Amino acid sequence: MTALQLGNLPPLCPSTATTPFNGAGSGGPSARRSLAPKNQVSLPSGRARARARARTAAETATEKVTAGEQDVSTPEEPPSLDFAFVSSRLLPDGSPDVQIRSACGGQKLRDIMLDGHIDLYGPYARPLLNCGGGGTCGTCLVEVLEGKEVLSPRTEKEKEALKKKPKTWRLACQTVVGSGESRGQVVIQQLPEWKAHEWKK
Repeated sequence: MTALQLGNLPPLCPSTATTPFNGAGSGGPSARRSLAPKNQVSLPSGRARARARARTAAETATEKVTAGEQDVSTPEEPPSLDFAFVSSRLLPDGSPDVQIRSACGGQKLRDIMLDGHIDLYGPYARPLLNCGGGGTCGTCLVEVLEGKEVLSPRTEKEKEALKKKPKTWRLACQTVVGSGESRGQVVIQQLPEWKAHEWKK
């Protein structure tokens, strides 16, 4: 069995490079074409005055923002939790297969994993081979490697089903992750009974 350390995992929030959008109509010569007809018609005097007033109001608003008279603040990102899900199988080079996801708190770990297309049940993935989140079959086992402080305490169903299991093991269907305002990082070992490695302490 291979021994792994948590320090070998990739960062939970990798920096993402933004690429400029180069689609049609976003820039370039085709976006600069004028759609005005060749024979320009002057606007009636009432429309011209209304347009001039709107232009003046826009310039005044721009000056106020520049002068700092208006407080313009950027919206803050909503709180979320970052997850690293470690597969039970290693990659061909012997490194852990890790999938990074982000989700809002207040949800069950089972729902976060299924919504993120993370393998939760392994050989028990077919209907009728698991209880569908009722906490009675014990097939949604996970091991919490980091972030147990943002998880709900073990329920009575978990205590009964996991009597002989390590304290870091949880039932994903019974584990609520934080609240709506929670932030943090959680590292989860998928299918701990089937893993091909051990974690060094």
